[in-house]
Amino acid sequence: LQLHHSGRYRCRGWVDSEVSQGWEESAPVTVTVQGVPISGVSLRVQPPGGQVALGDRLVLSCEVATGTGPLSFSWHREGSEASLGTGSTLELQHVGYSDSSHYQCQVSNGDSMA
Repeated sequence: LQLHHSGRYRCRGWVDSEVSQGWEESAPVTVTVQGVPISGVSLRVQPPGGQVALGDRLVLSCEVATGTGPLSFSWHREGSEASLGTGSTLELQHVGYSDSSHYQCQVSNGDSMA
């Protein structure tokens, strides 16, 4: 289900019996689809522990335990407001000394952010 599936629903069917013939409808039912807030955001690092040799590759993965989508991701380095990427993973090729920092992943579904 998506949020846009909220609404009033009823079923309608053709009845053909000895007593009556024609279309009959059920009473309407209101359905409200609610988004699940984002929670359980965790960061996975490859290589494990984030210890990487100069010139090697570092891959950060943002994982979400619960939350309805669509999900959008934003990667940030400590001390900077600029986004480093918008995917669920951030890959740093040929890391240098300047890449040493704390990294953070923010996840949003339009209703909540974690």
